[in-house]
Amino acid sequence: MNILVTGGYGFIGSNFINFIAKKDEVEQILNIDSITYAANRTNIIFNTKIKNLELSINRQHLIFNHLCNFNITHIVHFAAESHVDNSINGPETFINTNINGTFSLLEAAKQYGKLERFHHVSTDEVYGSLGPIGFFKESTPYNPRSPYSASKAASDHLVNAYHHTYGLNTTISNCSNNYGPNQHTEKLIPKIITNLNQNKKIPIYGTGQNVRDWLYVEDHCEAIWKILLKGKSGDTYNVGGDCEMNNLQIAKAICKLLGKDHEEYIEFVEDRKGHDFRYAIDFSKINNELGWLPKTSFETGLKKTIDFYIK
Repeated sequence: MNILVTGGYGFIGSNFINFIAKKDEVEQILNIDSITYAANRTNIIFNTKIKNLELSINRQHLIFNHLCNFNITHIVHFAAESHVDNSINGPETFINTNINGTFSLLEAAKQYGKLERFHHVSTDEVYGSLGPIGFFKESTPYNPRSPYSASKAASDHLVNAYHHTYGLNTTISNCSNNYGPNQHTEKLIPKIITNLNQNKKIPIYGTGQNVRDWLYVEDHCEAIWKILLKGKSGDTYNVGGDCEMNNLQIAKAICKLLGKDHEEYIEFVEDRKGHDFRYAIDFSKINNELGWLPKTSFETGLKKTIDFYIK
């Protein structure tokens, strides 16, 4: 397998590269990353299988040339602008990267014509917002509510269109909130850890009751690997952590592990515009078809994450 990974200097992309570099099936890994503010070259552990290129995914002709030169067999597409707050303040970058960039990759893959699998990594946010009960399933209608989730929904539709129209071998995964090493400190869990480590207040939106399903990043990498090897062409797989917690519970758990009084450090701030109340994933399809389950308990994953950021 010669795998092109987009956005490999980012959070999930770098964890995935480090994960697959250990696999005997993988001969070469080509990481393409435009090095935005969220990228970090030190996220990738050196391995002779890995070649890193600084390149925008919108450079379709160059992407095509690299597909040919490296005899790429699989594409795993992580590259995306992903912070909801940033999409509210400046949506144009999200359109350029998440929609136009995905289109560019699909066009290059179509022209190349020898790809065994194009896997697109997406989000549960495309489904909208849940009430107190229920779960997102692969059949849940799309109802994106932020510029970020709308851009990811559009990219999902493009991937499906290229499968049905042009016969491209594609799969999509829609995952819940990831946490773990290498995540940018703008995101909730690393922000809480780094703020507490610097004796700063923790900003929590609204009343902190918004619920997310938390998935340890290495478990997510294993799910993508299983989809890459055995997923059904044209299908979508939901990937969740079976770990629903609200933002206030997360903050209190991290305070406890770091020996901090949460009442002293938690600071409630104005809520995010259009803040979705709850996300929760039904991952029975990937469990039944590919035998995947999340392995890492939240307590274990959180301790590993805290250790990473403290060090």
